[in-house]
Amino acid sequence: MSAPLPLTGLSAIADDYDVLLCDVWGVIHNGREGFPVACEALARFAADKPVVLISNAPRPAAAVHEQLERLGVPRAAWSAFVTSGDATRALLAERAPGPAWAIGPDRDAPLYEGLPLEFADPHEAAFISCTGPFDDEVETPEDYRTRFGVCLERDLAMICANPDIVVQRGDRLIYCGGALAQFYGDLGGKVIMAGKPHPPIYDLALAEAQRLLGRPVDRRRVLCVGDGLPTDVQGALHQHLDCLFVAGGIHRAEVCDATGALDPAAAAHRLAEDGLSARYLMADLIW
Repeated sequence: MSAPLPLTGLSAIADDYDVLLCDVWGVIHNGREGFPVACEALARFAADKPVVLISNAPRPAAAVHEQLERLGVPRAAWSAFVTSGDATRALLAERAPGPAWAIGPDRDAPLYEGLPLEFADPHEAAFISCTGPFDDEVETPEDYRTRFGVCLERDLAMICANPDIVVQRGDRLIYCGGALAQFYGDLGGKVIMAGKPHPPIYDLALAEAQRLLGRPVDRRRVLCVGDGLPTDVQGALHQHLDCLFVAGGIHRAEVCDATGALDPAAAAHRLAEDGLSARYLMADLIW
């Protein structure tokens, strides 16, 4: 695999692409505040070409708009927004009325709005729906071992609405739904996901891009931007789309030196460790 090309800014390649599919958490905000420089870069691209935000948020996109505004992400920075929650609702609807054992915080309730689902505990549920830990400030996957044991005995499948393993909240990494799904799978459970790196969310994002362009999308002119190796980079690779790896996100400690400067060789090595590749590389998204 060839090493990714370090970029001084998105402007160096902007003319080569008609569409950006851009990750959210870790690229344009950290859960506590938006990144103004990254938002400016997206806004400049979005001035005349579509930017589709593609997020593993386990809620429908409409339910996340307010969060973006609160974090200071301007509406000019994006043209459309699709989430893992959007893609997951179709999977949940197929299994209605369930009942489902719903794992996740109250803020993820919009995922279920309007669906004819019933809910139950692990002893009565027909499947598991996971958006993340009930309390991601303190819980770890290990806290679910006993309850997952009940689910395994009953051969329950898990639908995971957020494949992210961890995300950065301020200066901390917190567990997401993907960590619970990985743990359940390691215990022998069946896991089904629709978010990145899986195809359903890319189908939604490219459909939005086609709607905005008003013509079929040339996949050779679509650039994926993200900081997560098992989600953003792997998803782009599976979709045969070019990828810009924003290495200063959740992998910053592995690929940047003590001053925060990007080490391109370390980033290339980190990609290779996971059998991945990206066409371009930046520490942080800038224009």
